[in-house]
Amino acid sequence: MSSVVEVGDIRDWQGLSVVDATGSKIGSLEGVYFDTSTDQPSFASVKRGVPAKLVFVPLVGATVTPKQVRVTVDKKSAKDAPSIDTDGELTSELEPTVYGHYGLTYERGASGERRLGRR
Repeated sequence: MSSVVEVGDIRDWQGLSVVDATGSKIGSLEGVYFDTSTDQPSFASVKRGVPAKLVFVPLVGATVTPKQVRVTVDKKSAKDAPSIDTDGELTSELEPTVYGHYGLTYERGASGERRLGRR
């Protein structure tokens, strides 16, 4: 994640275009999920498609400009990512699937708590 971006600015990201490394638009940023153990932004929920659904893309290595969030995953990986309805909720059961889709290791917190929290 770019250290230039202040975490307090995340609410301003909502609605920004989310693009892959080549500039192809994945969708519009809907929300940001934080790692509950580090309090760092970990995933974005991105609204895409018709009918609209929310897919999850990792924010590791992402850069933010005034008009877009550029992520390191490609559009196809994001398109095929686990999704929920636009009025749905990321369940604790779906969290390992989201991490696994991108080849990321998933571990629950020390007390078994969920890994991601939405802000």
